[in-house]
Amino acid sequence: MIKKVMADGKAEYKFISELKARCENNDRDVTDVVSKILADVKENGDKAVAAYTLKFDGSMLEKAEISAEELKKYAAECDSEVFEALERASENIKAFHKRQLQQSWLTTKENGVILGQRIRGLKRVGIYVPGGTAAYPSSVLMNAIPAKIAGVEEIVMVTPPGKNGRPNPDIMAAALIAGVDRVFLMGGAQAVAALAYGTESVPKVDKIVGPGNIFVATAKKLLFGTVDIDMIAGPSEILVVADKTARADYLAADLMSQAEHDILASAILLTDSDELAEGVIREIEKQSANLSRKDIIDKSLNDYGAIIVCRDIREAVDFANILAPEHLEVCVENPMEYIGRLDNAGSVFLGNYSPEPLGDYYAGPNHVLPTSGTARFFSPLSVDSFIKKSSFIYYTKNALLDDADDIIRIANAEGLTAHANSIIVRKENETKD
Repeated sequence: MIKKVMADGKAEYKFISELKARCENNDRDVTDVVSKILADVKENGDKAVAAYTLKFDGSMLEKAEISAEELKKYAAECDSEVFEALERASENIKAFHKRQLQQSWLTTKENGVILGQRIRGLKRVGIYVPGGTAAYPSSVLMNAIPAKIAGVEEIVMVTPPGKNGRPNPDIMAAALIAGVDRVFLMGGAQAVAALAYGTESVPKVDKIVGPGNIFVATAKKLLFGTVDIDMIAGPSEILVVADKTARADYLAADLMSQAEHDILASAILLTDSDELAEGVIREIEKQSANLSRKDIIDKSLNDYGAIIVCRDIREAVDFANILAPEHLEVCVENPMEYIGRLDNAGSVFLGNYSPEPLGDYYAGPNHVLPTSGTARFFSPLSVDSFIKKSSFIYYTKNALLDDADDIIRIANAEGLTAHANSIIVRKENETKD
């Protein structure tokens, strides 16, 4: 059962220290296994991927890539109401992310100097999508739509086949809606390696995004530098700040909505009301009895969940900034007044009617968020995640001569005489006359 902690300046920090430790245990065995898979795929390409697909997914496919017609056929197996809900969600996601789009620019000076920045989408991006019991079509939308808006030329999706060798229809529907260009039925570290290195059939990508198990996450971490990645994600987490005006049944439901992800997930409530804390504990026991993932919820809340009773909401807000959670719900009387004080959170949900699942599926902001306190310096996945920038410079002869002495001085101060010489030869040549 979820524990209650009375904040006294020590107890709450002891709990947080224990919470952080769960993400600091490096599994060397997993790293060793993944390293061997990456090396095998790099050397043997499709042959290695097929062998691992048979080993881990239990199926050997004649061909891994799904054609455009096959994608439509599998997507048609998706429940029509689910398909329509995904379409409506995609419109919200598009509308939100279109506001993030940046434009190339240039500026000119009176002396003829032209400076600017060119912004364009990456050439090719890979999206990893879990299959089987952890099939999340919403993640397809959240990863592919910003990439499309950014101007990525080609989106390549990999997702493991089921035991019957067929893909998950909901994932195929989301891929069709989001405009994914190519789909391959392969999963695990081998699929990540195929995207990073390229194989006979899988094109090499510039960036890999999307959630996965510890083997997928480890593969992405090891391949960072060979390709770019979205982030190194830890277990899911929710932090709720609530005062006495909040409803215990709502808060309990929201805490469990994250606890059901994983036994390592964390769900924490910060409140200034001991009465509310006790009410939430009762509601968790009541509601969890009817939930399909009760065992996971119970272990998650027992090991990494807590209700911390603070002295006041100000203390709760300060503590929230220290924790820098992935999801932060603010269920207080006037939530809007706290926006300017909530500095460290992946996504903030304001009020009693903005529960975290609203962001997971539908509202529009991205649900790929920094975890494990990295919201202190990382941002959610966005259109910016799929662009690259380059600057350009144009100087006239006279403009360069005007600035030549300063450039030469700085280069010489750094001991880089060849840098200085690049300017000197131009200055001497152009001032001979």
